[in-house]
Amino acid sequence: MRIIAVDGPSGAGKSTYAASLGRPIVPTDHFATWDDPVAWWPRLVDGVIKPLLRGTCGRYRRMDWGSGVPVLGAEVVVEPTEVLVVEGFSAGRRAATPWLSQLIWVEAEDALERAVARDGEASRADLVRWKEFELGWFQVDGTRDRADLVVQR
Repeated sequence: MRIIAVDGPSGAGKSTYAASLGRPIVPTDHFATWDDPVAWWPRLVDGVIKPLLRGTCGRYRRMDWGSGVPVLGAEVVVEPTEVLVVEGFSAGRRAATPWLSQLIWVEAEDALERAVARDGEASRADLVRWKEFELGWFQVDGTRDRADLVVQR
């Protein structure tokens, strides 16, 4: 199995780009919350990546934002596949390197405004805080520098 990570800042167009690849996608948005942007990683690795690498189904419970407050929601089953796309913030983190076949970095100059347009003006403060965290994360992780492909949106 091959794993492609599509990573980059919020609002850059990662989801749209990942969808264009025509492969099964596991979004990091199914795991992350405003207060837990990255520590959820073991749930993805143990529930999805390791089982798929063994040729068995992966499983996880996705975050449900329906009430405005994230809670664990429905179980998602990920069938074995030749290529899986993991899309979203921190998908290409350094810890994923042993499994990644390709890391794609997606960026856009107007990413904050695109994210606000997508999530609504009421989310601006959370998105600004998120973007500050992203900036520090990407600097320490060196995600863009390790990318196999950089896509400008």
